[in-house]
Amino acid sequence: MSNQSSSYPVFFVSFNQDNSGFALSTKDGFKIFDSSTGRLCYERAVGAFSIVEMLYSSSLLAIVGAGEQPSLSPRRLCLFNTTTGTALRELNFLTSILAVRLNKKRLVIVLREKTYIYDANTLAILDTIDTVPNLKGLCAFSPSLNACFLAVPASTTKGSVLVYNVMELHSHCEIDAHQAPLAAIVLSSNGMYIATASEQGTIIRVFLVSEATKSYSFRRGTYPSTIFSLSFGQSMQFQDILVATSSSGSLHVFSPGFAINQRRGGRTSSILGSILPESVNEVLDPADHHVLRNAFPAGVK
Repeated sequence: MSNQSSSYPVFFVSFNQDNSGFALSTKDGFKIFDSSTGRLCYERAVGAFSIVEMLYSSSLLAIVGAGEQPSLSPRRLCLFNTTTGTALRELNFLTSILAVRLNKKRLVIVLREKTYIYDANTLAILDTIDTVPNLKGLCAFSPSLNACFLAVPASTTKGSVLVYNVMELHSHCEIDAHQAPLAAIVLSSNGMYIATASEQGTIIRVFLVSEATKSYSFRRGTYPSTIFSLSFGQSMQFQDILVATSSSGSLHVFSPGFAINQRRGGRTSSILGSILPESVNEVLDPADHHVLRNAFPAGVK
């Protein structure tokens, strides 16, 4: 599809909560695929959608139109049943919906300056978070009901992250992750870790959510690059793989071994680590770092 990007662009792509399936939207409609086999599970050709979020492997989708047709407004969220092919409920907003996240208990809708938390079963609104202008709709979500967190930018001038407890409906912490504004954030599926990258794109940092402390800093590269996405690997016990894609066209894979070598307060336990300044010390964080160069055309998101 990358060879046909001008005539057949991808509007949206995302995995479901356990990565067993993924959704893809183009100008013609959207499709659902099985991640393991690549098998097409469902398709609907009714126009372009900017958001297609799955609820695990169920028949429920949260979809938002791309605005190319009057009936597919980017300000309307539709909860759609793939089994019956009908809309279950619709929610309308004054501004465009930039991101949607959900699990079996919560529905999160991100707008430019507000984030709404709904009960996923009744669609009763539970809380409204006033946020800084979030033009890119940056957010991260951990679907685990035991540690269900939402992360959104907390500043437009620096890389601060607001972490919100979605189940208990209160702010958990604020993390000053970078000096430059955020470009990408991701939470591990179990809610233990959050990874961040700034617009500079050279350093990726990982924080322990429960204590809001830095666990790792990884150098993606020396020259600035736009980080398009971050993703943790799936594991029952811990996430030991962190993947980053960027405008350089390279795919970076870090294997930090979270469960084996957890850090205290973001500093090394060695004598040398205790006396080095953080700007030098952070490049010493151990990680098995693999780079797949020219994984995709440079600049392609």
